[in-house]
Amino acid sequence: MTERIWDKFLTARDKEVFAASGYGANAGFGKRPVLLVIDVNYGFVGDRPEPILESIKRWPNSCGEDGWAAVPVIRRLIDQAHNQGIPVIYTTGRTRPDRWDRGSWSWKNSRTSQALAPQRKSNLDPNTIIPELAPAAHDIVIDKRKPSGFFGTDLQSFLTLLQADSLVLTGTTTSGCVRATAIDAFSLNYRVAIVEDGCFDRSQASHAINLCDMNAKYADVIASEDVLRFFTTLPSGLFELPSGRI
Repeated sequence: MTERIWDKFLTARDKEVFAASGYGANAGFGKRPVLLVIDVNYGFVGDRPEPILESIKRWPNSCGEDGWAAVPVIRRLIDQAHNQGIPVIYTTGRTRPDRWDRGSWSWKNSRTSQALAPQRKSNLDPNTIIPELAPAAHDIVIDKRKPSGFFGTDLQSFLTLLQADSLVLTGTTTSGCVRATAIDAFSLNYRVAIVEDGCFDRSQASHAINLCDMNAKYADVIASEDVLRFFTTLPSGLFELPSGRI
């Protein structure tokens, strides 16, 4: 059996339980998938590739080098989705300039109230999606204030409009916004695939264990190459997409 990213974190008992319980079955892809790119913005990857302990000096939520390692993977998925006419939906944060609307975020992070870290010299908005993955004119961008892409947003209504039956999730953080979105999608009876090499987290252990847990119960955790191959099997013209015209 191929070793998974989470295997080194599991005890022998854990492995026996997963083998005996029936969890982790392959749910398979849907027939009308949407690619979801979750929160790959300056706030979560910084403004350049660098080690995480350097990046978080200026960008407190940065995932550092692990984020930038996923960027070309996500770029390939976006390009293939565009080529096949598969919808691409992005999520990113939305915050008032005075940060009052951060609400419960401030309860568990002592740096939430920092408007700008002192080392940051640019005026880049942390919620801006990085240029390497910038949405095309016909893509859909969802603003959100909480982890799940569904909570308090129009995501569900757009998926209904597209007649989507499944989601392919990429982005960050695996243990936070990706997980919250995956569970909500599962709860709404969408088939969910999570791209292992297209997701990332600031904690490598949390990344691996959350992928393990989601693969067991809520989603198929698969490699980007498998998703790319799947996309090529879909017929063209499957979706009526936005025109992107003004």
